Amino acid sequence: MTIQERAARTRGLLVLAAAREIDRVGYEGARLTRICESAGVSMGALTFHFPSKGALADAVQEQGWSLARSLVDTVLTSVEPGLQAVVELTVRLAELLEQDVVVRSAARLGGERQAGPDPWVRAWLPVVEELLEQARRDGGLRSGHRPETVTAMVTYLLAGAESQIRGGGPAASGGAVSVAGQLEEIWRLALRGIAGPGA
Repeated sequence: MTIQERAARTRGLLVLAAAREIDRVGYEGARLTRICESAGVSMGALTFHFPSKGALADAVQEQGWSLARSLVDTVLTSVEPGLQAVVELTVRLAELLEQDVVVRSAARLGGERQAGPDPWVRAWLPVVEELLEQARRDGGLRSGHRPETVTAMVTYLLAGAESQIRGGGPAASGGAVSVAGQLEEIWRLALRGIAGPGA
């Protein structure tokens, strides 16, 4: 293994260990010594790659953003634009949150330490806004429904998904359906409307 390969491997181990620690205890609770132990590297190796805890957290957020953006791009190329793409994107982002500790930590860091726009949210929110505006123009949204309101719903759904996952997910409450599966059910309700014909 070359020096560059070893450095990239060490950096990757540190980002993953940091993500696991941050996912478990948050940014403030994360300790560099525990991250080093988990990654199996020395404190010197950590500080060689990341001069501060903030720089390590930045790397976690950057990698989480990159993974989320990759998923967004995949959804955009595989689903017709508009409302259905928003549904698919929401469900797939929830799956990503469930399955990937780096993404989950990036989302958590966005809420815990960002003074400006959250990188996790910036990875998907502009695309959701654009898709919903397109759905409005194409008649994919019922008359009277504003894209901004549906965008807020998507944001709340993903924040709720993250909270549910962090709390142990459906398994913690005895449910067998994943958080992404629950979001699919919620979308089915939302898409056909809540009120029945006699309301």
